[in-house]
Amino acid sequence: MFFGSIPALVTPFAAGRVNEAAFRDLVEWQIDEGSNALVPCGTTGEGATLTDTEHRRVIEITVEVARGRVPVIAGCGSNNTAHAIELTKAAKDAGADAALHVPPYYNRPNQEGIYGHLAAVADLDIPIVLYNVPGRTITDISVETMGRLSRLPNVVGVKDATGNLGRVSDQRRACGREFIQVSGNDETALAFNAMGGVGCISVTANVAPKLCSRFQEATREGRWDEALELQDRLYPLHVALFTDASPGPVKYALSRVRNGFSAELRAPMTEPSAASKKAVDDALAHAGLA
Repeated sequence: MFFGSIPALVTPFAAGRVNEAAFRDLVEWQIDEGSNALVPCGTTGEGATLTDTEHRRVIEITVEVARGRVPVIAGCGSNNTAHAIELTKAAKDAGADAALHVPPYYNRPNQEGIYGHLAAVADLDIPIVLYNVPGRTITDISVETMGRLSRLPNVVGVKDATGNLGRVSDQRRACGREFIQVSGNDETALAFNAMGGVGCISVTANVAPKLCSRFQEATREGRWDEALELQDRLYPLHVALFTDASPGPVKYALSRVRNGFSAELRAPMTEPSAASKKAVDDALAHAGLA
């Protein structure tokens, strides 16, 4: 259903507004370069600071440009269950193929609360991909809770950004081998796939979609030597894109590789530091992208 290189799309802004033309261009480029699915309105897309109207419009544009060529997995996370349900309904109405959901952040419910929140959005007749990212949410979907959720008809997989590679094997046992596991961390995607993962919801793919697609294809086809070569080529970029608060570095990187792309961010995000920009410049050169 979902596999391979899946960019967590940035949202371009111009003078504080969503730049629809630039976003359409970005989506088309991603598809042309071989991306296997698209994630609008996630963390990298600054989804937390989009209005509900902007959120729906960004998903609509992604669906319109994709035209069924690749699936669209819409970020719909919220720490308010009622709001998460409304975002999911809007994504479904906009034509998204699935919704991506984090467990509630800030209010930090226990495992029963996490289960109840995610079960509520899974009751809306659209496939749900869980997004486990304790470093941002300060909540962790336990393996046991994920196993329970995997038995719900609409819960199809997880974007795992725990950084704990052992979770891939634990979740295979708890959720079954058909449960889709994609990495949320570019730098560990090679090992993640070797352990049973099938792809990566990627920040780096915004900037290097063709290379990320080739990397994922190589792992999928068991060409591990080629995958390792691509890992070595991309690894400095994976690291550089998090040398300052994301998505500052990735938007800067896009401004380097895409003529006319604006690196504008929405508050509270700010321009990356000079050191971060240098790290990005060096990594782009290492990857042969600049």
